[in-house]
Amino acid sequence: MSNSVKYIFVTGGVTSSLGKGIIAASLAKLVQARGYSVTIQKLDPYINIDPGTLNPYEHGECYVTDDGAETDLDLGHYERFLNVPTSQANNITTGRIYQSVIDKERKGDFLGKTVQVIPHITDEIKQRIQLLSNNNKYDIVITEIGGTVGDIESLPYIEAVRQMMWEYESDCLVIHLTLIPYLSAAGELKTKPTQHSVKALLELGVQPDILCCRSEHELELNLRRKIAKFCNVSMNAVIEARDASSIYDVPMLMQAEELDSVVLEKLGLSKKSTPKLKKWKSFLERLKNPKTEVDIALIGKYVELKDSYKSISEAFIHAGVSNESKVNLHWIHSDNLDKENVENQLSEMNGILVAPGFGSRGVAGKIDAVQFAREKNIPFLGICLGMQCAVIEFARNVLHLEDANTTEIANKTKAPVIDMMEAQKNISDYGGTMRLGAYSCQLKPNSNIGKAFHSDVISERHRHRYEFNNEYLKDFEAAGMISTGTNPETGLVEVVEIPKHPWFVGVQFHPEYKSTVDEPHPLFVAFVGAALKNKTK
Repeated sequence: MSNSVKYIFVTGGVTSSLGKGIIAASLAKLVQARGYSVTIQKLDPYINIDPGTLNPYEHGECYVTDDGAETDLDLGHYERFLNVPTSQANNITTGRIYQSVIDKERKGDFLGKTVQVIPHITDEIKQRIQLLSNNNKYDIVITEIGGTVGDIESLPYIEAVRQMMWEYESDCLVIHLTLIPYLSAAGELKTKPTQHSVKALLELGVQPDILCCRSEHELELNLRRKIAKFCNVSMNAVIEARDASSIYDVPMLMQAEELDSVVLEKLGLSKKSTPKLKKWKSFLERLKNPKTEVDIALIGKYVELKDSYKSISEAFIHAGVSNESKVNLHWIHSDNLDKENVENQLSEMNGILVAPGFGSRGVAGKIDAVQFAREKNIPFLGICLGMQCAVIEFARNVLHLEDANTTEIANKTKAPVIDMMEAQKNISDYGGTMRLGAYSCQLKPNSNIGKAFHSDVISERHRHRYEFNNEYLKDFEAAGMISTGTNPETGLVEVVEIPKHPWFVGVQFHPEYKSTVDEPHPLFVAFVGAALKNKTK
């Protein structure tokens, strides 16, 4: 391993969901602003090969990279903060580690040795951690370890970290994110859970260098002193991670706590210049002081767990800031929508988004929402299945193909306006077999999407098995729904629009995956703009 690469490990203790991903992304943003090239990877302790087959209720959305990896939603945060694409190598699961080791054993790579957690599994983990730095593209690799210290699943990862700390001591650093709970009955913050969490790490042979302490209240000097003393860290390495009103505040809070300075000092790296983060500060300023607001309905079947549509809700934040507007998202369950109540639920909305998804549940409600948006001239954006619902609705209510459907739901339909892609028809495995990753799309100029992108050819990320059935294209275009974006190689319809409607766009790809703080996605920016125009009208 090249000594020029530095490794930072982020572990969590006391409880899950403390925000390791946001702390990792914030630190990365700060060191990036100081001139270092940095990437972040996530090690997930579950045995699934990837999150692609997981129900969104289990794990939130499945995030897709340019190279077609189905990954953890934290990779979305990494990209949104750093504005640098991630890849297959940025998300590793236990399932993938074990699969790789077993494949090697079957090929005879271990020459008849007994295959064990140490060294075989831990060696594979270390190799995956170092994979991102093999081409010397990065100065710093930050590795977030999923789960909580003490989980049986994450033991091999912590052991791999212990070995790397031993092998490359001056090039490795461990940040432990922990919780300092406030007991209102006693009226004080309690450090004992953090002490226990650090003790659990120490029992596994890992001494954290820095403690990030999540808290609802300020950590006073005496408390910091106590934590430092009992957890064997220096005073300046006890970092307060206060609850923030927005995840985009966290880099600034971490800068105020000098997290990046302490990290660079401990790794023996020059601090270079102090990060200015002008663009970031300007984004925050506009986020907190919108000139107007707009109401947009997000219609999906997993709305009880907002993380199921994480990239969409974040893309709306970026697009809102671009339009100097606050986007009030109204989360509407498609299961609860029907012809009787759709007007009641959607008439106050300035824009309607129908979200992606799989399976038949909630599709009827999505189709009713599309019809309402189309007939009432409300700006509409349909993503993936949302676009397919727009096609089905148009076929049924404008082309009068009453049986029109997708073969995903009704494989015997007489009017399969959405059909399984030819390449998918002989595939029986579910995991990692969809049309995944970045594909190019040729746009029609003067269309809504053409105006949004100011470009003829774009590249966007996909995750689907079904597509618009081109046998029906002439009928659709004659009736007023046209294709304004196609894949140049296959002729696959990627975008549909209704030119006579104020703003009606359905896209087969997932624009939300590419929206970042520095580069809000043009389609979301245009959609929010159309919703604002609709509001003033």
